Amino acid sequence: MYKLPKKAAPIAFSFYMAAIVAAVMSCVLTAVNFGFNGDYLGRAISAYFVGFPVAFISVLLVRPLVAKLVSATVE
Repeated sequence: MYKLPKKAAPIAFSFYMAAIVAAVMSCVLTAVNFGFNGDYLGRAISAYFVGFPVAFISVLLVRPLVAKLVSATVE
């Protein structure tokens, strides 16, 4: 199996984190706003395609800040 080099770890982390968070949030917010009707899955997928790029860029940008905050608050 092909693996990315270690220097790609921050980007891989950001990609997976954004993918999971965007999926969870898209499903939850679609359910809250529209309920579980016949169009739920289509709406959730549409929301995911909007949310994932935003989440990915956000995680890339805030990851260094979060690492510093964790380091300042954990022994």
